[in-house]
Amino acid sequence: MKFVVSSSALLNLLQTTGKVISNKNTLPILDYFLMDLKGDSLKITASDLETTIVGSINVESSEGDGIIAAPAKLMQDSLKEFSEQPLTIEANESTWEIVISWKTGKFTIPGTSGLSYPALPALEDGKQSVEIPADCLENGIVKSIFATADDELRPIMNGIYIVLDGQTITYVATDAHKLVKYSSPLSSDVEASFILPKKPANLLKSVLSKENEDIKVEFDTKNVQFNLKNHTLVCRLIEGNYPNYNAVIPQNNPNKVLVDRMELLNSIKRVAVCSNQSTNLIKFDISADTINLTAQDLDFSVSGQESLTCSYEGDAMTIGFKSTFLVEILNNIDTDNVQIELADSTRAGVFKPVYEDTPAKDTLMLLMPMMINA
Repeated sequence: MKFVVSSSALLNLLQTTGKVISNKNTLPILDYFLMDLKGDSLKITASDLETTIVGSINVESSEGDGIIAAPAKLMQDSLKEFSEQPLTIEANESTWEIVISWKTGKFTIPGTSGLSYPALPALEDGKQSVEIPADCLENGIVKSIFATADDELRPIMNGIYIVLDGQTITYVATDAHKLVKYSSPLSSDVEASFILPKKPANLLKSVLSKENEDIKVEFDTKNVQFNLKNHTLVCRLIEGNYPNYNAVIPQNNPNKVLVDRMELLNSIKRVAVCSNQSTNLIKFDISADTINLTAQDLDFSVSGQESLTCSYEGDAMTIGFKSTFLVEILNNIDTDNVQIELADSTRAGVFKPVYEDTPAKDTLMLLMPMMINA
């Protein structure tokens, strides 16, 4: 097979699909891209067995259809060195040799047969299907993925729990310290839920920003398939029952703080420099219309303190939070002001964006406090 293709367009496709390739593949063929040419359409497949992504691109001209596996790292490293120009790629399907030529030169790399490449997992007959707007899916992943865990003992915490109830779609993620619940209106005939692993969620996040149409999502009990404009992503779902997240969300926190999000975020970053490196503890002393932030590291005799104004309803209280988690939460809230709802120093704080008008979407972030040594 032989075809001519734009160097930058091919590199972009290889870089997108190549993110799925693992450094510790169990099968040698998974270190390769599967290149499948049919007419003027070139499909590139990459997989780690758990997740498979297929991207397609139109070529400028072609001679003969064919399938060949090309070494992923070698292909990406070589294409990075090209400015935008047409490349002629010719694959010999008897010697599996791939020749990439351009106006002033060429190089030859060894390919291999694509026949042993794993097939795209097929969904069961009882699969369910729903169409989700691209921005809704992207926002849900972006808002929640930072709260997922890296816990080998509890794999269900290592993904985003997606719940469809016919009227809304809800994305939930938690690592037992912080929790995010993001809901958006979505009318559908499907009432179901599944746990999307972190790796394919990150892959989706990187390609969804270029989509402007609804994404068809198909899933059964074991796999989910996302059908995008130029990509298809199939991954194995995390199996198991997600914890009852609603049970840990406080329903009545009487103490409410309204504060400028960026002021609070920047104050935390400044004071956190002086926090203990192992705990990252920042202490909040809240009273009247003031938040007093303090952090100290007794081992190095450093301490920091900063006060900022707020609007506060409730009794004076002191509570401690991990600064790195606070920064993540505040970075993922997109409004100028944030409301923090608190009960006491031992119960979770709830962080909510404050909108000027009633939003269709609903965002709630929860953070467990840390113990403060007297």
